[in-house]
Amino acid sequence: MTRFHESPEDPFSVGNSVSAVLDHRGTVVGWGDRAEALLGHRDADVIGRPALDVLVDPADRERFAAAAAACLQSSGWFGVVPVRHRDGRRVLVGVRVRRVTRGGPDCEWFVVGAPARDVIQWETDRSVLDGLFRRAPIGLAVHAPDLSILRVNRAVARIGGITTEQARGRRTGDFVVAADTETVERGLQHVLDTGHPMIFTDQPCRLRSDPSRVRYVSVSAFRMEDSTGEILGVTQLVEDVTERERARLRLDLLNEAGARIGTTLDVATTARELADVLVPELADCVTVDLLDPVSRGEEPSQDGFGPVRRAAVRTDTPGAEEALNPLGGLIRFAPDTPQGRCLAEQTPILVPELRTPEDHAAVAQERADRARDLGAHSVMMLPLAARGLVLGLVSLWRSRSPEPFEEDDLTLAGEFAARAAVCIDNARRYTRQHQAALTLQVRLLPGELPELPAAEVAHQYIPAGAVEGVGGDWFDVIPLSGARVALVVGDVIGHGIDAAATMGRLRTAVHTLAELDLDPDEVLSHLDDLVHGLAAEQEHNSRDFPLDQVTGASCLYAVYDPVSRCCSLARAGHPPPAIVTPDGKVSFPDLPAGPPLGLGGLPFEATELELPEGSLLALFTNGLIQIPALDVDEALDRLSQELARPGCRVAETAKAVVDALLPAEPGDDVALLLARTRVLPEHCVATWTLPADPRAAGQARTLMAEQLSAWELDELAFTTELVVSELVTNAYRYAGGPVTLRLIRGPRLICEVSDTSSTAPHLRRARTTDEGGRGLFLVAQLTERWGTRYGREGKTVWTEQLLP
Repeated sequence: MTRFHESPEDPFSVGNSVSAVLDHRGTVVGWGDRAEALLGHRDADVIGRPALDVLVDPADRERFAAAAAACLQSSGWFGVVPVRHRDGRRVLVGVRVRRVTRGGPDCEWFVVGAPARDVIQWETDRSVLDGLFRRAPIGLAVHAPDLSILRVNRAVARIGGITTEQARGRRTGDFVVAADTETVERGLQHVLDTGHPMIFTDQPCRLRSDPSRVRYVSVSAFRMEDSTGEILGVTQLVEDVTERERARLRLDLLNEAGARIGTTLDVATTARELADVLVPELADCVTVDLLDPVSRGEEPSQDGFGPVRRAAVRTDTPGAEEALNPLGGLIRFAPDTPQGRCLAEQTPILVPELRTPEDHAAVAQERADRARDLGAHSVMMLPLAARGLVLGLVSLWRSRSPEPFEEDDLTLAGEFAARAAVCIDNARRYTRQHQAALTLQVRLLPGELPELPAAEVAHQYIPAGAVEGVGGDWFDVIPLSGARVALVVGDVIGHGIDAAATMGRLRTAVHTLAELDLDPDEVLSHLDDLVHGLAAEQEHNSRDFPLDQVTGASCLYAVYDPVSRCCSLARAGHPPPAIVTPDGKVSFPDLPAGPPLGLGGLPFEATELELPEGSLLALFTNGLIQIPALDVDEALDRLSQELARPGCRVAETAKAVVDALLPAEPGDDVALLLARTRVLPEHCVATWTLPADPRAAGQARTLMAEQLSAWELDELAFTTELVVSELVTNAYRYAGGPVTLRLIRGPRLICEVSDTSSTAPHLRRARTTDEGGRGLFLVAQLTERWGTRYGREGKTVWTEQLLP
């Protein structure tokens, strides 16, 4: 160890010491030059003479006698003694005595000495160095030029799991398995060869005596030389930074969790994100189990107990997933199981070691054998709780990683569980609200579409993905009088429950307006007034509901008549429809755009088109063609291709359009309504113009009876006679001018009487003394439904009767 002394010279080194040899009687038998230089005695003066007589004052003889006795009892002695100089002075000399000849009385003693001041300085330096090795909290390791260990302090021994004596003569790799041991040793050799210091920070390592535990150390090294430049070895400073590194890794993991957990408002996705963060950084296998109501977005029970559904599984252990309860499966944990206690008591559970089959049975129940076969040896279970409610639990297992879970791991996992629980609860509450809004939206949309004589219809409605939320798209198919049909598609701007509710109000308003048989442009004008009024109403209530604002809507309204093949359309800020003729040609008619609903006061314009029988009319919202992956023109081209496919039923075409254009989770609601037009044959429609005189009613009855006979509907003759008589008589009495009678045979028998008056008939209850007022009452009782529609030159009163 003297090679590591900081003083430039060793006082006992060759050339700097007093050298003498004494026999067993204390006679000087050898004398060195340095001894003569230090004490002044020449070799001739001392050799052959007793040392006590030549070198020791009489007053110091007892001290020398004690030193001699100590030498005889051992193999050597060290100390500071007074020696007499040739000129009579007393000189303090540091003396080291070593026996050089052993056995019998003829042994000799080799004496090496140095000035006492040099010895005292050297001893002081050595004491400081020894104190540094004994007390330094940072590890010290001294390597010889061959990188074998000369000396280590207790800190290094503690890091390496050995004693200071066991380290001598060995290499670092004999007791430490570092992740980069070869690089470290090459670095030490580089320091030895070049003299340039090196620093290795945060090196992971494992002890050969306990490979299950990973430790982290920071290492710096420098080369040692003496005053002549001779290389003595390499000194390493080693600091155990395991706790600091683990804290850093935990912080990094928590930061990563903050970025990776809760990226969506979906319960199942959030559970998977939690499992993905924990494996493999903290565990080899993670399962996330949510109480069954939570998995559906519902409120959990207050006691936090009940069956759970497996929401996520993540493992790096081959075969582990097959050994676990399946994803999506329902699991019932008994109250006395660790999982049951974790849920009921909201308490994390740590089982550091699973040693026996009973241990596995306690934590894995019926799957204990599989868990043991996979090497599961440590487990943690933590509740997922937020706002005082237990949502489920997360279980962490270690099998491949040899280290057992510790309390620090439990604390860290608790941070993850707390963060994930808040995200899961937010996702659950959003799911519940989203489902409520989606249910409201679906309930407000039409159910099964009716069979219509005017067209074969089909629809596709695709709600937006969870990120966007429920929208306000809607569609409708409304049967009108005269076998006509109204086709409607609309879109309320915005998302959420308020948009869905506004959609419902608009759909109800459209039904009411359709019952009045208004033209499409008039319907849109009334809707515009309604949306404008709703916006004003919401602006008044904006302090209470600042986010629930409907700023407008778009709508396309079309009416098709299967008798005339005429289609009347008007749009309010909505995409025009697509029309496919029977020969497969696709067009998007240039209808007047019209302003969006809600601006107020601006006119709308209707356009009439004559459609060949078998034409396909496609109405859709902008979500169908405004797709991130395609521009509008490309989307319209693809839409045209799908609509023009020959030989497909309307429902098949609607499904093909959606599959071809939309992603799995569209960013906006999509409503698509298809109608393939039909035309009523000429023999199913009969029209007569009657004179404005008292004979009109009788003539109408005769014509009606003949036509019903031709249609083989004689069973309806009596009822229809009463209806026709009442309607024609009223027209003659109150309107004046010619009267038109039309019968239409479709799924129902339709009777229409048109006149030039705009006065509407009113149903009233006649008094017993009244002579009239009972005609319309009879009409209402004898028919399925009846009503009045207005045209440009008068009105039409119509009735419908069920066919026998």
